[in-house]
Amino acid sequence: MNEVRLKSILDNDFYKITMQNAVIKLFPNERVKYEFINRGKHLFPAGFDTELRKCVNAMAELKLTKDEKEFLRITCPYLDLPYLDFLGGYHYDPAEVQIRQTGNDLSVTVEGEWYRTILWEVPLLALISELYYAMHGMERDSDESVIMNTLEKARELNDLGVTFAEFGTRRRHSYKVHDLVMDALTQNKSSKFTGSSNIHFAMKYGVKPIGTHAHEWFMFHGAEYGFKMANALSLEHWVDVYRGDLGVALSDTYTTDVFFQQFDKKFAKLFDGVRHDSGDPIEFAYKTIEHYKTNGINPLFKYIIFSDGLNMEKVAEITHACNGKIGISFGIGTNLTNDVGLKPMNIVMKLIAAKSINGDWIPTVKLSDEHGKYTGDPKMIELAKEFLRIKD
Repeated sequence: MNEVRLKSILDNDFYKITMQNAVIKLFPNERVKYEFINRGKHLFPAGFDTELRKCVNAMAELKLTKDEKEFLRITCPYLDLPYLDFLGGYHYDPAEVQIRQTGNDLSVTVEGEWYRTILWEVPLLALISELYYAMHGMERDSDESVIMNTLEKARELNDLGVTFAEFGTRRRHSYKVHDLVMDALTQNKSSKFTGSSNIHFAMKYGVKPIGTHAHEWFMFHGAEYGFKMANALSLEHWVDVYRGDLGVALSDTYTTDVFFQQFDKKFAKLFDGVRHDSGDPIEFAYKTIEHYKTNGINPLFKYIIFSDGLNMEKVAEITHACNGKIGISFGIGTNLTNDVGLKPMNIVMKLIAAKSINGDWIPTVKLSDEHGKYTGDPKMIELAKEFLRIKD
């Protein structure tokens, strides 16, 4: 088994960096907890916890290089210079990560200050995925096959005339496959490939790092300020920090219907578009188009980024439904970085609690547009549904 290790502190999704900058600015004293969720009921081999602990301990050695810092400074002028200095001195603290294994079950939790622990989620998932295949000794498709498969997908997407980005860090097969995919995607200079959510690979291949915020931004606001205020305050705080940059709003933390109730004309004009991450994508597109029209905004001046479990068939279907009605773009993840002849893992890591001023832990919840993707304490989920008048 080849040694599984991260090679760069920027081998992470860009929205973790953008959120960390905002957290340092607005919530420097908040403590949070994250928890690994094994949605696919995968069975982990004996000793997996020991190997994962070695990977996590090795992350303490990662440090932002001068070239990486300069890349962020030039490419992302909306990131505060004091933040870049902070990141230059940041080290992962393995003590923030608890790993336990009971039989074939794996438990991973993270606890600490939000501004520090926010960076763990994506690399932990990427390591768990890569280590899982390595320890099971599963053989993937050849490098040549991965490259040809990726080039074929890029051709199909270009034929559709859609812009697309690579969003596949967290459930990639391995760093090597991710690298092969990025190399293939950047071969055609006239392609509509726009960039990667992974900062390290965006820098390596000279493309744009792509991302704004994740569900945890809205989940934290729900715990801190209450469910009724979560969407509006999340968006307000984002605008306070980025002043019009990074203008794609994630819509489904507390269902899209609830989101649009608070995504009023002000936000609809301020944000460039919205991201779809659960539920029927075409139904979502029509709701979004109608929402813009209701607020007197031409939907063709806005766009939707689709990012939920996309494959080529889904992309084609969405494109045909939306052409000429609203701007569209696609963030394709696992179908690019883990289409290697093996079943991709179904794993996530979620913010599960935030510590209140009086020291109590307040559970967070996510009520996506798919009931099967609801996450959080069951009592709190029911409370959120009651407050937000969400009916199953």
